[in-house]
Amino acid sequence: MPPRYRWSLAAAVLAVVVLRPIISLDAQSSRYTLTGNDPAVYNLVGQMRVEPGSGSDVVVELTRRGADGAKLSIETGPLNGRASLRVIYPGDRIVYAAFGRRSQTQLRVRDDGTFEGRGGREVTVSGDGSGLDAAADLRVLVPAGHAASVNLAVGRVTVSNVDGRLTVDASSADVEASGTRGWISVDVGSGNVGVTDGQGDIHVDTGSGDVTLSGLRGNEVTIETGSGNVTATRLGAATLSVETGSGDVHLTAVSSADARIETGSGNIELDVDGTLRTFRGETGSGDVTIRAPASLSAAVDIETSSGGIRSDFDVAIARREEDRLVGRIGDGRGRISIETGSGDVRLIRN
Repeated sequence: MPPRYRWSLAAAVLAVVVLRPIISLDAQSSRYTLTGNDPAVYNLVGQMRVEPGSGSDVVVELTRRGADGAKLSIETGPLNGRASLRVIYPGDRIVYAAFGRRSQTQLRVRDDGTFEGRGGREVTVSGDGSGLDAAADLRVLVPAGHAASVNLAVGRVTVSNVDGRLTVDASSADVEASGTRGWISVDVGSGNVGVTDGQGDIHVDTGSGDVTLSGLRGNEVTIETGSGNVTATRLGAATLSVETGSGDVHLTAVSSADARIETGSGNIELDVDGTLRTFRGETGSGDVTIRAPASLSAAVDIETSSGGIRSDFDVAIARREEDRLVGRIGDGRGRISIETGSGDVRLIRN
């Protein structure tokens, strides 16, 4: 064979190898590598598992589900300056049985597969009825010290033992995270959030859903929910902030130098097992109860428009009115400020 033909054949074989974008695992499964420090992954419907990875890049293992799963397409490439993977769903109606019968949500989806903010066509995801029977389950492998963003509209997100900087954004999905190390932010439109055995700063924001925390240590822990209960135990944070529009807040075995808890309507219970330097509690309607060690020391300012005030601690009273108590417990090194529109206030010694 003449040399020029041998060279052409070799180049053609090399081109085939270089241009192949993925490694096919089977007809419905694929594996993708996303380079860059903070890639983003988008999927409308399915299960998403985020787990530790190796090497220097985020890897996504994707499996199509449903009778129409083969109709899904995958797009990769730069998006707003970062690597991305996006699952593209044709059509405006998607059926996902795991969502539950009579469950339905609408969101706007752009042609590139992203769905945060405004813009794009309106897509309806329902648990039954007619539509595209398709979903994608993703396993996202994040190397230690890496950053990544995962975005899911409907389904469930599970994060396990990830060491890095992680952003989780979901429209209508429950999120469970355990064993994380590093900064993690969870933003859910509707769904419950649970975070256990984590180390690092944590931010949780949910429009509607309960938040459950256990065994967390971080410099800053921030919880916001429009409607839902917040429950936590074994929680240590230099700064703790909990805010809910409507729901009870129940925190036990808490160690925090600075804590702020606000609820528009609901009870507040705080059980402190360490130093509490400053605390501000506010509820429009509900009781406020603080349980603290006998060593508690703070200037106190307690106000309730309709309710009683009870303290197991000796309070040196500076001012006492019908609905307000100002004074000092111990040498007054810290500060406790409590306000409730309607409800009792109790300071209980452990």
